[in-house]
Amino acid sequence: MPETVKPSYHNHKVGSCKQISLSRSYLQSVGGVFLTMILVGTTLTLVALCTAFSSVQAQEAQEPTGRTITAEALLEGESIVLDGILDEPAWKRAKPGTDFIQQDPTHGGTPTERTEVRFAFDRDNLYMGVYNFDSEPDKMLGNTMKRDEYLRADDRFMWVMDTFLDRQTGYFFEMNPSGLMADSLMAPGGGNRNWDGIWDAKVLKSDLGWTIELALPFRTLNFDPNGTAWGVNFQRTIRRKNEENLWTGHMRNQGLRRLSNTGLLLLDLSEVSQGFGLDVKPYLSASGFEAPGTKVPLPLATATDAGVDLFYNVTPGLRANLTVNTDFAQTEVDQRLVNLTRFPLFFPEKRDFFLDGATFFNFYLGRNNREPNAASVQPFFSRRIGLHTDGSPQKINYGAKLTGQVGKQDVGFLHVRTDEAGSAPAEDFTVMRIKRRLFTQSYVGMFYSRRHANTAGSISLETAGVDFRLATSQFQKSKNLEFNGFFLWNTNPVGTVDNNLAYGVRLDYPNDRWEARVSFTEVQENHNPAIGFTRRRGFRGYGPRLMFAPRPRQHRWIRQLTFGVDADVRTDVSNRLLTRKLSIMLLDVNLHSQERFRLEVIPTYERLERTFEISPGVVLPAGTDYRFVRYKATFNTANRRIFAFQTNLEAGTFFSGTRKQVAARVGFRPRPGVTVNFDNEWNRISLNEGRFDTFLHRLVVDTQFSPWLYLVNNVQLDSVSELMGWQSRLRWIVTPGNDLFVIYTHNWLDDNQFDRFVTQDRRGAAKFVFTHRF
Repeated sequence: MPETVKPSYHNHKVGSCKQISLSRSYLQSVGGVFLTMILVGTTLTLVALCTAFSSVQAQEAQEPTGRTITAEALLEGESIVLDGILDEPAWKRAKPGTDFIQQDPTHGGTPTERTEVRFAFDRDNLYMGVYNFDSEPDKMLGNTMKRDEYLRADDRFMWVMDTFLDRQTGYFFEMNPSGLMADSLMAPGGGNRNWDGIWDAKVLKSDLGWTIELALPFRTLNFDPNGTAWGVNFQRTIRRKNEENLWTGHMRNQGLRRLSNTGLLLLDLSEVSQGFGLDVKPYLSASGFEAPGTKVPLPLATATDAGVDLFYNVTPGLRANLTVNTDFAQTEVDQRLVNLTRFPLFFPEKRDFFLDGATFFNFYLGRNNREPNAASVQPFFSRRIGLHTDGSPQKINYGAKLTGQVGKQDVGFLHVRTDEAGSAPAEDFTVMRIKRRLFTQSYVGMFYSRRHANTAGSISLETAGVDFRLATSQFQKSKNLEFNGFFLWNTNPVGTVDNNLAYGVRLDYPNDRWEARVSFTEVQENHNPAIGFTRRRGFRGYGPRLMFAPRPRQHRWIRQLTFGVDADVRTDVSNRLLTRKLSIMLLDVNLHSQERFRLEVIPTYERLERTFEISPGVVLPAGTDYRFVRYKATFNTANRRIFAFQTNLEAGTFFSGTRKQVAARVGFRPRPGVTVNFDNEWNRISLNEGRFDTFLHRLVVDTQFSPWLYLVNNVQLDSVSELMGWQSRLRWIVTPGNDLFVIYTHNWLDDNQFDRFVTQDRRGAAKFVFTHRF
């Protein structure tokens, strides 16, 4: 009897359409064509990259010729008070960085508003002062105050710092006129915005515009103590004009986040101090939990707990972290998703211990984490540690981590011991990652992980692999070109032999008018890293992409148009076609007003390898072929508006029938500090095997009293789990590094028999985190 795949909590499916048959020779030719493309592309890329790298190395041997800005040293007895008023003598002595260049809407033009950046420093802190002049200060936009919120609707000032001057790793920061503070780690392939550094800032609005004054402790950053300069760059967004201005790197194929295009911040690090390099971060927490609606009701139980995190800078570039009796009570709830595929979804890590230094464990990430086959395989997924499959926490007794740089090596080491919980045994988790930086944007790396249950007779589950990235931003003088590859092996599951590998290569040409990609990935049937994430196994994947995005010159309304095709083709290891999904972008219109409209056609072929129960009683048989076509229209209004809308309409055939989807988001910003977002998704699926509907509703009310105090209420209801959940999360940043969290979570089960919601469980927790630096 064929194996049946059933939907999980976040894993729901659907199907419909005509069956087809394809000859073996045709299917083999599909793999042959793509493999030929990969081989030809690889050869051409290696020749091109070697040529480009020779010129890069020659340039690195020369003195930097880009823009520079100098940090002014504070004199003895001088200090800077963070009040947003740049009136201290050091600011008057500091020479500002100015002459920003407009990237949009007038490429290479002069900004409509002036921006000035100054730096100063003392033994403990780097200070930055920014004048964001504005001729219409009453029109400045600064609705959001919440820490690390994305600024899609506000004016903003962003900057990056490459503290090792390696042009690959660094820090990103941004602020807005209401004092929002956001930061993230930066690394090849992507960053980590959930990282929270300890720094302080003040924003002041006036008739001249808005001013930033901030202090960034040197002990918050890792850097080369023998260096004389850091890489820096700045970008200012004037949202009402949809205008982007950069200090350097304004070309379409560059941008703020490309660290190879930074200018230089000159500063004398010889007298800079990181103190003893020791941060002690204890916590106290109290919680209560009851579950009156479960099969075995649980009475109210209360608990108090305490633990500590220790951070120590072994060197200015290498940071060690020890956590004891780790607690994650303050973690935000996951966003629920209705998944209409046969495969699990990837949910991001949100726990502080795993976020700090997380970029040092990155392995072969797809460009911006969107490339389908690359995202299918991740050897390290930290949510495998300390979380059950249902998402409930498992106690972590202790954890140790070492991240940073040693010479030209990026290093990441992690060891965690979890406690026994119910049927889950106590386990040890070990992860090691090393990357050797090459040239300006490239690296070669290795990875190793081990998972071992502390039970008699258990075996160690190991994963090992290598990856590389060859990249340049000087292909044909100004174009970006990347070539990536990886190879992974893991311990075979009990009772299996071989077929435990995953490997792939990817060639990217990510540029402004033309964007192209071709990739190949193979994930064998027994590849399943014990501390990793594998969305699908037993396939070969091909990912060609070609996009053309012209910019009409001086058009009154249109800023950019996009056309192209993005494909995801997968076969089994015998080259029999399993999936062929083409996303054909008929038209994507991006307006100067920030509205956007797109039309897509998505022809799809699917062959079910296993019987799939997509809804109770609705079963799609194994071995069946389906061909269907979906039509998709999307329209977004500008996020800066008081009311903002995002709509997504899909219709067409689907497996053996049809599917209609309506998704909509309504955003409301009545005043600074208050944001209301209401998300809805509805699907109607009509198949030969049965009919059913799915829905998802989410209401998020974000009330921000200041950049230091905010309350978020998140209510979610979906038809898959039949649960309505509410989380209320208060965060008070007493001072940077010292936080109070109060969280309440309540889940109700939809009782269809009595047409009402019944409490399933509820939990309350309060946690105070204190940081002391030595």
